[in-house]
Amino acid sequence: MRPSSIYAIFLRQIYLTKSNPARLTGIFVWVVLDIVQWGFITKYLGGFGGAAFTLASVILGAVILWEFFVRIQHGIMTAFLEDIWSRNFINFFASPLKIGEYISGLVLTSIVTGVAGFAAMFLLAGALFDYNILRLGVMILPFIFILFIFGTAMGTFVSALIFRLGPAAEWLGWPIPFALSVFAGVFYPLSVLPVGMQMISKLIPASYVFESMRAIINSGAFSGQMAINLFLGFALASIYLLLAYIFFVKIYRYNLREGRISRFSSAE
Repeated sequence: MRPSSIYAIFLRQIYLTKSNPARLTGIFVWVVLDIVQWGFITKYLGGFGGAAFTLASVILGAVILWEFFVRIQHGIMTAFLEDIWSRNFINFFASPLKIGEYISGLVLTSIVTGVAGFAAMFLLAGALFDYNILRLGVMILPFIFILFIFGTAMGTFVSALIFRLGPAAEWLGWPIPFALSVFAGVFYPLSVLPVGMQMISKLIPASYVFESMRAIINSGAFSGQMAINLFLGFALASIYLLLAYIFFVKIYRYNLREGRISRFSSAE
């Protein structure tokens, strides 16, 4: 793959943002609202039992990490939709651009939006609620890495669905993080879920991240079980990313073969 082609896809998104600063709303507004809302909720609940630090560590830490995942998934999906909305998608592949380069450009875009959102949440949580997610130590790195891979996989998968079903299918992508959060145990341990839902949770990489985060907060130490959890989370996320990429490529080739790609250059 050529870095120049990947950068060109990314640069287009930068120019789109510069021409319409309202696009920054999707990056910052929702994450700010989540931090403010959950921050005051933890402050209120913590006042009952004197456990403000524990609540803040569990809830605010979960919000920051989960919103990072959401920014990655939505970043890829939104960047893809921008090309669909502008009827520009087919123009990319009139050039020598490879499908892998195109997807990599979308991923690079999501990295920037994800990091920007994470930085905003980090600063706001510290300024308003004196919370620092870096208290988790170096374990924050594998947490973020697994969520990044999983978010990339989900963003690529949803983009492939839209590519196959048409622009109207974008509404399948927006609620996916909310649905996954139920099974991933973002705000509560998986043990509170029914057995059937726990079995589904074991297939979601993010569940291993949040179980490990709560274990570190409760024990203050890294255990062998956490290492196994993180390995399983990384392995699952990597498998999903590979499958999502293969799925996108297959949809792309199907649309080319059937002539369906032309519908992305004219109004439906």
